[in-house]
Amino acid sequence: MTDITRRAVMASGAALAAATPALAKPNATPAAGPWIGDATDLAAQIRSGKISAVEAVETAIRNAEALQPKLNFIVNSCFDRALDAAKKGGQTGPFAGVPFLIKDLHDYAGLPTRSGSRSGYNAAPAAKSEPLVEAYERAGFIVIGKSASPEFGYLPTTEPLAFGPTHNPWNPGRSSGGSSGGAAAAVASGVIPIAHASDGGGSIRIPASCCGLFGLKPSRGRMIGAKTEFDVTDISVQHAETRTVRDSALLFAATENPSGPLAPIGPVLGPSKRRLKVGMILKTVGGEDPDEAVAAAFYDTAKLLKAMGHGVKAAAWPVTGAFTQDFLTLWAAGAAADAAAVSKAAGRPADETLMEPFSLAMAQMVAKAPPGTVEAAIGRLTQVVADFDKWISQYDVVVSPVLAKPPVPLGYVSGDVKFEELSARLTHYVGYTPLENVAGAPAMSVPLHWTADGLPVGVHFIARRGQERTLFELAYALEAAQPWAHRKPPISV
Repeated sequence: MTDITRRAVMASGAALAAATPALAKPNATPAAGPWIGDATDLAAQIRSGKISAVEAVETAIRNAEALQPKLNFIVNSCFDRALDAAKKGGQTGPFAGVPFLIKDLHDYAGLPTRSGSRSGYNAAPAAKSEPLVEAYERAGFIVIGKSASPEFGYLPTTEPLAFGPTHNPWNPGRSSGGSSGGAAAAVASGVIPIAHASDGGGSIRIPASCCGLFGLKPSRGRMIGAKTEFDVTDISVQHAETRTVRDSALLFAATENPSGPLAPIGPVLGPSKRRLKVGMILKTVGGEDPDEAVAAAFYDTAKLLKAMGHGVKAAAWPVTGAFTQDFLTLWAAGAAADAAAVSKAAGRPADETLMEPFSLAMAQMVAKAPPGTVEAAIGRLTQVVADFDKWISQYDVVVSPVLAKPPVPLGYVSGDVKFEELSARLTHYVGYTPLENVAGAPAMSVPLHWTADGLPVGVHFIARRGQERTLFELAYALEAAQPWAHRKPPISV
């Protein structure tokens, strides 16, 4: 059962208080620290005996308890279980003894999967972990809890009405991104050095951009547990939020499917001397310009790539603005399926006591659409895959912004904004990342820019399906040319 008896999860919101023990008193909050380096270094220290796995887990728990009241990134903990596992020992793999969080959209045995939804308040603990989560434990991680997500991962911000907003460590009034916003806030603030994340329309890359992290979205079918057959509707993939490129690359090598549809790339240990053909796109898929701070990051990156010897030229998306409506239709079909599942489990129609207004509005959009609407959208998205593959074959990498704005204020794209207004905001704000999910291509957010007022802005790099090695090698070079891992946000250990 859920292990929150000794150390309560200190999340905000009266609704969560009904589902978990009382919040810790402010004067009972322990001091955080020390700052944990990256997971690769922490694992090396544990292997050498410089510190123990118990000490590493205790530090992560102390960090979590200190920063949870400020950031609200955990929705469920298993601190006692994690400590017991560390004391027992026996972890193997490249990350043996390193503390870790699993995103609350995915099953981890012994903890409920609440999916950021009121409908998940009384969810039973998962009986079994998902295959990729099992692979994380084989890699040596010790899970300390579940990280926050927006309801069913729909939105590019982590502000579930069920559990309260996750705050950005760089500015607590700003969004940490979504849907892996809890994971990103925990890593950026130094609670843990690495955390599980997933991406169905930008949900690894968006939080990475908002929180100043490195976030790579794998190709469709790449990781353990992914479908091996092609399915354009299978848009979500899983990987991690990290501070360093090497952490992401090492975890990738440990968890890619050795017998999947793509040949494993194996360990990527550093940059390549290869010079790349780079296409640059500033406008969103819908043809809109981003904010000035985002454009500045884009142009600075173009200069950096040229200085590194890469061939840079202007490019244009292979799709029109109609793609966005088709993607929203596909997204809404998922919401309709979720609403049907919630209704069945509750024994009554899903309403705002069970799901958020935006989720219900998407489900209704599908219910009211003419017959064949979803099927037609899927047909057009299938053609997008072919068009994308032909288009990107001209380049080694395509570069764009991740988001049209720096991290937005909390509430700007939350699930209780009126549907029409929220849809318009999303079309502009998230105008770069969904295409790669439909195409099944890998992409990454690299933290290369900070605004004048101290907010991170990631830059988006896209490659052909199966070409994660190209992205990792380029990321290593960018990391060396313009380091970021040393940056600490104002709210951190």
